[in-house]
Amino acid sequence: MIRRLFKNLTLLDPSDAPDASAQLERDGYARLQGVFGPAEVARMREEIDAIFETFPPERTRSDKDEFRYEMLNRSAACQAAAAHPEILRAVEPLLGDDCHVIANTAWRNPAAFPGGRWHCDAGPHVPRAEGVPWDDRIPYPVFAVATHIYLQDCTRADGPTAVVPGSHRSGRLAPFDRMDGEDLTYDGRPPVVFEVEAGDVALFVSDAWHRGLPAGPDGRGRYFLQVHYARRDIAQRIRTTAEVNHLSDEAVGRATTERAPALLGLHGPFFYDA
Repeated sequence: MIRRLFKNLTLLDPSDAPDASAQLERDGYARLQGVFGPAEVARMREEIDAIFETFPPERTRSDKDEFRYEMLNRSAACQAAAAHPEILRAVEPLLGDDCHVIANTAWRNPAAFPGGRWHCDAGPHVPRAEGVPWDDRIPYPVFAVATHIYLQDCTRADGPTAVVPGSHRSGRLAPFDRMDGEDLTYDGRPPVVFEVEAGDVALFVSDAWHRGLPAGPDGRGRYFLQVHYARRDIAQRIRTTAEVNHLSDEAVGRATTERAPALLGLHGPFFYDA
């Protein structure tokens, strides 16, 4: 766990952090129950539903109708949710008290949600070869945390998110030959499935192996607000770098080689990016 000391980082005494922070650092996931009440959930749903009606899909993906980006720019309720003190208490001991939101997306997955494959959201940030253990004397660094704020109950039939505990410490991607199976393990630990109620919050470290499970025949799909928090040193991805950057028109015009745009900070959309 970390804290800012002037403009630099130093260690934070774990006793000064809540249990959720310790679980995130140790296991790669945590759940906060009953963070948002019915009125707050209803307000978020109302504003998100309006945004789905107002704003068209923003990226060319097969599931593009299921999500909308930059919610904190479009919804006061979503902006307030991202700043909820209970969430910040959990993530700030790992990311620093100057951490920021790097992405903010609303999801409405359909009743026939097919699920996804095991993956991690960027990283792993400290890649390692298999068989190279992490030295437990060094707290495992966390650079980004995903947060799902649930706006309706989510049971196993609805296609919930599953996370493999401890996999954030692996330094590796999920095995390519097991990306579609539901029984993936790491260090002998099976997946944890987020079966939650509206108002609950699920958190997991970006390096952790996770996926949405396929919905069952009686499923309703998933409805949640996703907030990604990261260390101050990691750039925001709320809008694409083509839209928000630090470059002059002249500098962009001179970026004529294949490598030049990314070198200057013009990256194509990928994890987190709008």
